[in-house]
Order: sequence, then C-alpha cells, then structure tokens
Amino acid sequence: MSQQLELVLASANLHKVAEIAEIFADLLPECTLLPRPSLDVVKDVDENADTLIGNAKLKALAIMQATGLPSLADDTGLFVEALGGAPGVHSARFAGDAIRADGSNRDAANRELLLKQLHGVANRRAEFRSVMVVAWPDSNGATTWTIAEGVLVGEIATAERGANGFGYDQVFIPADGATPGATYAEMSSQFKNQISHRRRAVEALIAALRR
Repeated sequence: MSQQLELVLASANLHKVAEIAEIFADLLPECTLLPRPSLDVVKDVDENADTLIGNAKLKALAIMQATGLPSLADDTGLFVEALGGAPGVHSARFAGDAIRADGSNRDAANRELLLKQLHGVANRRAEFRSVMVVAWPDSNGATTWTIAEGVLVGEIATAERGANGFGYDQVFIPADGATPGATYAEMSSQFKNQISHRRRAVEALIAALRR
C-alpha cells in the first residue's frame, strides 16, 4: 500500500490503543492512527450486539459519523470451551460493572470469576478472538466495511501469573508462546504483540486493505 492512510481509532481503552499502534507501526507504518474524539464529543457506545463484529461495527460507525473519517474499531472476546464459549462477547463485563470490594478493578474481578468457574475443571482450552472493522464513509451517505479476524488458541492457567498486560493476560497461556506455560502477562509487550490474537487480526485487516 503506497498511499498514506488515516484511520480514527474508535477505542478509548489506552491499553488496546497502545497495542494496536505498536502493531500498525510494525506492519503498516504508512498508516496514521488518529486518536478517538473525547467522550464530550462522542459518548461511550452501548455494545449491545450479540457478536464481536456487531459490537465493533457499532463503535466504528459512531466514530465515523462523528468525524467524517474512516474509523477503525476492534472487539475482542475470550472463549472458554468448558464454559460453553463464555465469557465470549461479554468478556469485558463478565463480572459486571461493579468494582471489587477490595478496590481492585473490573479486569481483576473478571479474572477472579473466570478462575472460580474453572476451579477443578480439567479442560482449560480457550481461544482469544479479535475482530478489526473499518467503517468507510461514502459520498452517497452509505457506509462500506472492511472486516478481519484473528484467533489464538491457548488455555486458562489455574492461577494468575505475571505483572504485564491487561484484561485476561494474567490467566491466558497462548499455545504459540516462546516459553511453554507462560501467560501473556509473563511476556514483554513487544513479544506479545508479535504473536497475539490482535496481531493476527491486524495482519488479516492489512491483507484486506491491500486487496
């Protein structure tokens, strides 16, 4: 892709933004990622779709309509086989919106609930799925879409390990890790971004954009 491309990021999650920016800088440096407008300009989107793609479309469309520019949104879910695919599309709010009683954040509450539900369960197979969606404004007022997905298989640890990352990183062990048994959170961000589900989704998106 020789021409310069600008995409407005739809995510307000600074951890996700940092990962996406690092991966794009590595794979498609000619693409400029513009920051999401503030919450004063565009409110949080109610992610009420029943699929990752549906939620990503909602976010991309809201930002595209607010800016008039192509918008890139992602949505990610952790799908655990023994839980019938849960938490899945509800991964971000698996434990609800409340902060834990000890003051720790929603990510910690989500991990705690996941480990509780898997206590004593032998089958710990899981996969992270990440979708990337670009909403393109059309001169006729319509919207066109570019959609890609990345999947990484792994398993859930029996306890949290590692100090890096966010979300479920402390409990997810990717099958493609350099160190067998290491969680995402035990890896450097640079290494994680070379193997992650989000990396695979960006690779697939770039391939689609080049076509």
